Amino acid sequence: MKSPTPSFTRDARASTVHLPQGHWATVLDALCAHFATISRAQWLDRIERGRVLDVQGGAITAQTPYRVGLRIHYYREVADEPVIPFGETVLHVDEHLVVADKPHFLPVTPAGGFVEQTLLRRLIRRLDNPALVPLHRIDRLTAGLVLFSANPASRAAYQALFRERRIDKRYEALAPALPELAFPHLRRSRIVAGEPFFRMREAAGEANSETRIEVIERGAGDWRYALFPRTGRKHQLRLHMAALGAPISGDPLYPALAGPAADEHLRPLQLLAKELAFVDPLSGQPRHFASALALQAGGACGPAVWRHR
Repeated sequence: MKSPTPSFTRDARASTVHLPQGHWATVLDALCAHFATISRAQWLDRIERGRVLDVQGGAITAQTPYRVGLRIHYYREVADEPVIPFGETVLHVDEHLVVADKPHFLPVTPAGGFVEQTLLRRLIRRLDNPALVPLHRIDRLTAGLVLFSANPASRAAYQALFRERRIDKRYEALAPALPELAFPHLRRSRIVAGEPFFRMREAAGEANSETRIEVIERGAGDWRYALFPRTGRKHQLRLHMAALGAPISGDPLYPALAGPAADEHLRPLQLLAKELAFVDPLSGQPRHFASALALQAGGACGPAVWRHR
């Protein structure tokens, strides 16, 4: 009988697995059984280098006995991890909050083939604060603002801003013209998981997503749009613009899935998390942050690039 899938939690540096019920002799056997893409030799190498720990933070050995429910910490590693050749900018640091300006192509947190080349890991090293936790996410291909909690004691208060929709978010995008549409335009739809698993799609049923769309600039080629998401569904802005017939420039997922290819650094997704505004839950004072990045079209037929103002 197949054993239940282990559950995961993550902190700033390590991942944690709670070993499920099974009949393994050692922790090593259990890890090998549940992580089919990681070979036994790789686990042994990590164990020998002290990269697999017990709940007290002590390094396990290849002979550490298995016990159901045992909590094991391990550090994700990726062989030949690609280097992201763009730097982030730290816009604000205080006891409770860190605000960073993320470049295109840099993931916010470890995922897939990226562990060290992520905004979180870079900021932990730069600010020497392993307690940093992102308060929200933006796509790897999207540039712009990301807020981090710097203090576990105040984290819940800032997380509530997003959960209770008490934070105003403004994005900018470059996309084809929509001359037939009246602006501002409100796009509401039901977004569900699509195929493959990393894409989303719109479906019939009650709307669970909402975006207000305004036009900033009507260019000869792409128009510049301001996007105000009220909800935070995965790929919401990209999907809403594509559904209107104006997919965001450089989007490899919508409306059609492009074939697998390396990142095109000269043609990024033209989507920028430009502004965040909220009332600080601790001080009660209004706060506003703006990205120093700007989207720039390279001409009607040229590539689209981003630059610092």
